[in-house]
Amino acid sequence: MRKVIFDTDPGVDDAMALCLLARSRQLELLGVSTVHGNADIDTVTRNALFLKDRFGFAAPVAQGSGVTLTDKQGQPAPHVHGQNGLGDIVVPDHPDAVLDGRRGHRMMIDLIRENPHEVTIIAVGPLTNLARALDKDPEIARLAQGVVVMGGAFGSHGHTGNVSPVAEANIANDPEAADTVFTASWPVTVIGLDVTQQVVMDGAYLERLRRDGGEDGRFLHEVSRGYHAFHQRSRRLDGIFAHDSLAVVYALRPDLFTLRRGPVRVVCGGLAAGQTIQKPKDSPFPLGAWDAHSAQAVAVDVDAEAVLAFFAGSFVGR
Repeated sequence: MRKVIFDTDPGVDDAMALCLLARSRQLELLGVSTVHGNADIDTVTRNALFLKDRFGFAAPVAQGSGVTLTDKQGQPAPHVHGQNGLGDIVVPDHPDAVLDGRRGHRMMIDLIRENPHEVTIIAVGPLTNLARALDKDPEIARLAQGVVVMGGAFGSHGHTGNVSPVAEANIANDPEAADTVFTASWPVTVIGLDVTQQVVMDGAYLERLRRDGGEDGRFLHEVSRGYHAFHQRSRRLDGIFAHDSLAVVYALRPDLFTLRRGPVRVVCGGLAAGQTIQKPKDSPFPLGAWDAHSAQAVAVDVDAEAVLAFFAGSFVGR
């Protein structure tokens, strides 16, 4: 089993991804760290503890950063994920699960050092915790097996941003942290809007999850109802984008994705703040701000039908 840290800001699609991860027999969940993003840090941490109770996993939950790397407040999205971050389903104010005493970035460092060369970080929120961990202990870039990020947009299939014409939400919520993570020496795979917006769980698909997916399927349907309504209002889309679940799917089924390699940078100010740009490997451009950094992998295509079948198959018959 591959060992995984899940860095998250739950979030409807985060909850769906965590359910897939918790049910996997191929991934061992070592820890969950929370980060500002879809809601404020106290809310997303409460949500993570609730999901620990709901899914029954043993891994510790540690509260991470509530502000960006430059100490700015994030931009919660109640219009997308509901006032409580989980589609306004009923969530107890005080879940039974107990919070780990470490900060999110410290737990990340500890788990990587305890399991050298064995841990993959799956990060599906702003990358603040990862950047803070690198700052406190740069050696973890050598000791981690790798990082899978849900975030960014590089223009494949016309997908260029969802909070601005060029920026995706997780990256836009902390561009400096994202640039730090992408330019570190560890291997990063970026699962961005280029592929996540190619995979749509439509209304009929969500209904089949409810009908055939057991208790988990009913929960996934319930938590996604408000998220579905947001997509209908904002895009006239009868369904939801799979987003965070694709980062977990990639960890399990990388064969379903087409990757492009090359250094990745993030615009950290001005009109295009949060834009992710890759210089493809062996491109003919002159040397510049990309070239001193490691080539990272960016997903530019996906077998959407196979992803949807794999996700549903993880719950049907349980």
